[in-house]
Amino acid sequence: MTTDFHRIRRLPPYVFEQVNRVKAAARNAGADIVDLGMGNPDLDAPAHVIEKLKETIGKPRTDRYSASKGIPGLRRAQANYYERRFGVKLDPDKHVVATLGSKEGFANMAQAITAPGDVILTPNPSYPIHAFGFLMAGGVIRSVPVEPGPEFFHAMERAVQHSIPKPIAVVLCYPSNPTACVADLEFYKDVVAFAKKNDLIVLSDLAYAELYFDDTPPPSVLQVPGAMDVTVEFTSMSKTYSMAGWRMGFAVGNERLIAALSRVKSYLDYGAYTPIQVAATAALNGPQECIAEMRETYKKRRDALVESFGRAGFPVPSPRASMFAWAPIPEPFRAMGSVEFAKLLIEKADVAVAPGVGFGEHGDDFVRIAVVENEQRIRQAARNIRRFFEQAGTTLHNVVPLSAAR
Repeated sequence: MTTDFHRIRRLPPYVFEQVNRVKAAARNAGADIVDLGMGNPDLDAPAHVIEKLKETIGKPRTDRYSASKGIPGLRRAQANYYERRFGVKLDPDKHVVATLGSKEGFANMAQAITAPGDVILTPNPSYPIHAFGFLMAGGVIRSVPVEPGPEFFHAMERAVQHSIPKPIAVVLCYPSNPTACVADLEFYKDVVAFAKKNDLIVLSDLAYAELYFDDTPPPSVLQVPGAMDVTVEFTSMSKTYSMAGWRMGFAVGNERLIAALSRVKSYLDYGAYTPIQVAATAALNGPQECIAEMRETYKKRRDALVESFGRAGFPVPSPRASMFAWAPIPEPFRAMGSVEFAKLLIEKADVAVAPGVGFGEHGDDFVRIAVVENEQRIRQAARNIRRFFEQAGTTLHNVVPLSAAR
């Protein structure tokens, strides 16, 4: 039987798997790897949320199929969150769908709106599902810069003028995964105006809404007057409440687009396990001090990363938001590319990071570093890297692959 299936052919090799294999081999050989690769929160979910889950399990009817679009109380809780946090009013029945994490919501929105050959504008570099969700749905990707500035709009203008067919949607992700750059409301106003003028759908990934380190909380594009006409926004409980494995997120926004997503999902799933939905409702409606504590933990880790890696000879720009730093590969190693550099850090420094090329070809001079280990471990990673860099001056000719050195 051939394995050359059409949709699989459209997907490139999973870059992170190459690094994961090296990491697994190192661990099997006894190495203590400081893993700053995957954005997998290591903090505990809030105690009151776990208690609500325990309390709900085994209650009558909770083991049955749930509601694909989310139980009513959960959708109400998400609508209340948007009003509280952004001043945006949502109708829980028309404007809100619970998803199995924002990744699933994004992929199924792509299935709902994409016809074969449709052109989608996605940032490069960006979180893989932003592009590959549409590729799997038969779409075509055209890149725009990730930085929210004039070049972003120049690229959108060029795409609208020269793409055949004309683009149907633009993807936004701020705070950005992987680059951690942020956008303000003025930028969103310009995007919405452009989208309305050019008949584009705006798909905004706001997974890191609560992970910011200055006094400027990231806005929602739905705060822009009229944005609801063209926009769906995706959020997640994974980072905000350290509930990554619970797989709970939301899509909110334009009624017609939300209805399309709901319809696709109704054929594909019966929603999350009901006790998880009840516990997620408790998270959104309950005390929110846990978010401030989570934010402070990540801020301390970010500061430890920037300071200790800088002293180790690996300067890391300080991110204003998200749980990631987007770090240029140090000059002596840049020519080898991000995959080989990431492998090298595992083999020579017992530190795992994510290769930037996994987020798009424009990321190959960078690695993404996730602050998912404690400050002590982050400083340990910096010490390991400094030791490796000090030795690399004499050993580099032995570790750079010939293909990369040419």
